[in-house]
Amino acid sequence: MTIKPFLIAWLLCLPLSAQAAVVIQNWQTPQGARVYFVESHELPMLDISVDFPGGSARDPAGKEGLAQLTHSLLDQGAGGLSDTEIAHRLADVGAELGGAFDRDRGGVTLRTLSSSAEKTAALELLARVLQQPEFPPAVIKREKQRLISGIREAEADPGTVADKAFYRTLYGTHPYAHDESGDPAAIEKLTRGDLQTFYRAHYSAPNAVIALMGDISRAEAEAIAARLAAGLSKAARVAELPQPAPAPVSDARIAHPSTQSHVLVGAVGMARGDPDFFALYVGNYVLGGGGFDSRLMKEVRDKRGYAYSAYSYFNPMQVAGPFQLGLQTKTEQTDAALKVARDTLRQFIAEGPSEAELTQAKSNLTGGFPLRIDSNKKILDYLSVIGFYNLPLDYLDTWVDKVNAVDVAAVKQAFARRLDADKLVTVVVGAVGAR
Repeated sequence: MTIKPFLIAWLLCLPLSAQAAVVIQNWQTPQGARVYFVESHELPMLDISVDFPGGSARDPAGKEGLAQLTHSLLDQGAGGLSDTEIAHRLADVGAELGGAFDRDRGGVTLRTLSSSAEKTAALELLARVLQQPEFPPAVIKREKQRLISGIREAEADPGTVADKAFYRTLYGTHPYAHDESGDPAAIEKLTRGDLQTFYRAHYSAPNAVIALMGDISRAEAEAIAARLAAGLSKAARVAELPQPAPAPVSDARIAHPSTQSHVLVGAVGMARGDPDFFALYVGNYVLGGGGFDSRLMKEVRDKRGYAYSAYSYFNPMQVAGPFQLGLQTKTEQTDAALKVARDTLRQFIAEGPSEAELTQAKSNLTGGFPLRIDSNKKILDYLSVIGFYNLPLDYLDTWVDKVNAVDVAAVKQAFARRLDADKLVTVVVGAVGAR
């Protein structure tokens, strides 16, 4: 029996009740895939994600876009089924197949009812997509055109132009400089053989991180994980990404017919699992991550009206991801707004937060933490991150305590280690004016 879509949607939105104990079980399949599992029988649902080190940072030189194209084609024909047939079979059992892609990861997700018939059918489709992608030539041609068109259209968006330029400037020759979407000229030249080679090397069992959350037993989880891993290639785990070097100071101005200037300032920041993670995370909430309560918003928006919004964040990745500060402002105010933002950052690095600011930040962060793990989907997202980045299994259990343990001295020391206000990358996109 198929449950109606509206009922499935209602079930998926129900909160979990007992959030205090998220017990993560962890093991490795005989094929070498790492598995992370949380058993929960509150909802008749099963969520699965399978992640691989197949993000855009893995694109070979001259083939920028290969990782993205490979990932986008996994469910566009697999195991003897066309993309339409896969979509219809998923709809028949009320299951959802999705995925995630970024610079580090390429992955596939499945959400299904845990009832036997629906679960069995959904898992069979997931196995086909992961293990037997066919990369049909006609679909490759179509997807290449779609990707190239998307890249060309994005060139009209100054925010996208700024973001791409920021990563190129910040990372130089490092793989993180590769744009996630790829390069149109490189995409045009990609072949079916390129896709098959990339798939076999990166979407292998030893590279796989399988996360399962929901209404199954440990024995069922072991069987599912082993089945998914068994049909993958046996290619060895890919090498770790190189550590990025600090970027040289730069101030790039890119002309664009925009009514405002899009401003990005930053530096190489931190990796996942960095010992300074919590100090930087909490400190940045005060600096630019706390919305209207943040220093940047008060200085740039409230006091001077230079921008509607100003923000900052650390994006921890497999190796050091970026620290980014951003704002949009009128062209004639660009340099004034940029100076205020830089001065605010400089002062924060030197002095850190006040005790009152830090107390408020920790209260807001810990008070909102239950909402981060109030659904199967959110817990699955954390499982995949914990697994892929080799974070401690007690990461969720200790998160609040580690936030609360951060003090002013820890923030100052961490920011001083990671950021130098005189060694920043700056990108401004808009009408190019005086500096």
